[in-house]
Amino acid sequence: VQLQASGGGLVQAGGSLRLSCAASGRTFMSYAMGWFRQAPGKEREFVSAIGWSRSRTISTYYKDSVKGRFTISRDNAKNTVYLQMNSLKPEDTAVYYCAAGSTGTSPSEYTYWGQGTQVTVSS
Repeated sequence: VQLQASGGGLVQAGGSLRLSCAASGRTFMSYAMGWFRQAPGKEREFVSAIGWSRSRTISTYYKDSVKGRFTISRDNAKNTVYLQMNSLKPEDTAVYYCAAGSTGTSPSEYTYWGQGTQVTVSS
């Protein structure tokens, strides 16, 4: 699975961005998808995840600090996962990575990674 993240940019606090992660390969539906972020000098941290599509119900997970502001979704027809980010804060500034693997909050649970897209939120 190859992943290509896009949609990052510079936005003022309170603004919105939508990140996209396009996946290649026919096994997209078999993987849970996650978004992680890494700020300068900090470790990569979990942001959100969405379960694999073959389950009856697709679960979503969020870091506490983004609950109510971020929404993860997936479009299996387009092999794409999205992260809608609203009410952005300066502390959301980071490089955002999408990943495919098992549903979880640890980077070690994900096998495939995209190249990252920069999100910068100005105050």
